[in-house]
Amino acid sequence: MNIEWDKLGFNFFPVKSNIRFHYEDGKWDDGKLYNDYNITMSVAANCMHYGQAIFEGGKAFRTQDGKVQIFRPDENGKRLNSSAKHLMMPEFPVDKFVEAVKTVVKDNEEYVPPYGTGGALYIRPVMFGTSPQIGVAASLTYELVIMVMPVGAYYKNGIKPVDAMIAEDYDRAAPKGTGHIKAAGNYAASLISSEQAHSRGCAVALFLDPATRTYVDEFGTSNFLAVTKDGQYVTSKSDSILPSITNKSLIQLAEDLGMNPVRRPVRKDELKDFAEVAACGTAVVLTPVGRIFDGDEVIDYGLTEIGPQMKRLYDEMTGIQSGRIPDRHNWLVTVE
Repeated sequence: MNIEWDKLGFNFFPVKSNIRFHYEDGKWDDGKLYNDYNITMSVAANCMHYGQAIFEGGKAFRTQDGKVQIFRPDENGKRLNSSAKHLMMPEFPVDKFVEAVKTVVKDNEEYVPPYGTGGALYIRPVMFGTSPQIGVAASLTYELVIMVMPVGAYYKNGIKPVDAMIAEDYDRAAPKGTGHIKAAGNYAASLISSEQAHSRGCAVALFLDPATRTYVDEFGTSNFLAVTKDGQYVTSKSDSILPSITNKSLIQLAEDLGMNPVRRPVRKDELKDFAEVAACGTAVVLTPVGRIFDGDEVIDYGLTEIGPQMKRLYDEMTGIQSGRIPDRHNWLVTVE
C-alpha cells in the first residue's frame, strides 16, 4: 500500500473490507466482513422503488499518541435509528452498531491517515430495503453495510470563507420533518438549489423554512450556525433540519468557551446582524461563510479568513479529535 496522504480528497476509496448485516424474520444476523464492494439484489428491491434507504457519516482519527479513535459513534447509531423509525425500517442496537464500527475500522486500520496530515478515516453506514416488491409497503428484508475510506484534509490551503446563496426555486415537503428525510439519506431535494448556487459562484445553498420563508433552516449539506456581535453562539431551531452531531458537539464546546450557545428560530432578517456565519458538518467541521446572496441583495461579513470565534471552535473540535486537547466529554472511542 502506497497512499499519498497529502493528495487524498473526499472521494470513494476501496479499502480492505466493509462489514455487512442482514435483517430477516424480525432479527439482524451477526454480521460479516467482506473484501468486495459489489452487492447483488433484485431490480424490484424496495430501496430502488420506494426509497427505503438511510445513511450516516462519521470519522476515525489517528491521534497524537498513535491511537485510532472514533468520534461519537454512539450518536451516529442513535441517529441511524431515528431515521430508521421515520422510514419504518428496523432499528439496529446502538451497542452492536458501535462494535461493528470498531470492527471495520480495526480491520482497515492501515488506511487511517497519519497524525498531522489532517486526514481521517471516513465511516459511511448505509441501510436499505432489499425485498422484491411492487406494492407500496415496508421491505421485509434489509442490509446494513458499514464501509470506511481514507479522506484528506478538507482545508489544504487555509480555511477561507465561501459564498452562500439563499435558495430560490425549490420544493421541500410542506409537512414538518423534512430534515428527518434528509437524515434518512435523501439529499436529492437539495440538488436543484445547490446547482443554482454553484451557477452563481456560491459554494452552498441556504434554505429557509418551507412554510413562510422567513426563518433560516439550514444549508444544503450542513447545519447553520452564527456568532452574534457580542460573541453568542446561535443555531437554528426547526423541525425541518438535520439533527447534526457536529452541531451538537459544537454547542457543547461553545458552552465550554463561554459563548452562551442558544438554539432558537433565526429570522432571515437577522442574517445581516451576525458577526460570523458558518456551515457545520462531519466532513468539514466548520465552513465559514463570507457573503450571503439573497436575490440582488448581498450580505457581506467582511472576512477574508475564518473569523476569530469560528476559529476557536474549529481548533477546539479538531484538537479533541486529534488528541491535542483532552477529551473532557468522553467523545472518542478507542479502537483496540
